[in-house]
Amino acid sequence: MIVGIGVDVCDIARMARSLERTPRLRERLFSPAEADLPVESLAARFAAKEAVAKALTTRGGLGWRDVEIRRGEHGQPILHVSGTVAARAAELGVTRWQVSLSHDAGVALAFVVAEGGS
Repeated sequence: MIVGIGVDVCDIARMARSLERTPRLRERLFSPAEADLPVESLAARFAAKEAVAKALTTRGGLGWRDVEIRRGEHGQPILHVSGTVAARAAELGVTRWQVSLSHDAGVALAFVVAEGGS
């Protein structure tokens, strides 16, 4: 059963400018495993974090680093949650995540589906 769906986009050039202007932003938004990725990948991961918040129907109170996008065995994105995000997901009965990331023409996009129940 679908518990929630979230989608978000991120302008890659804007992400690059923000990271350049505020160097500590990488540490605040991204896990150590994510932080050294190219800006296109960071923008997609930022969009995924926003999409997760939308799927969980919340406007705040979630830690940015409590959402991490990992690479699966074949390079596919796998969404991992912890801390505040895992707690909110548990409240809603989320037991599984689906995530798709893409970037092209200066824009990164993430689509997230939170699944749970039977």
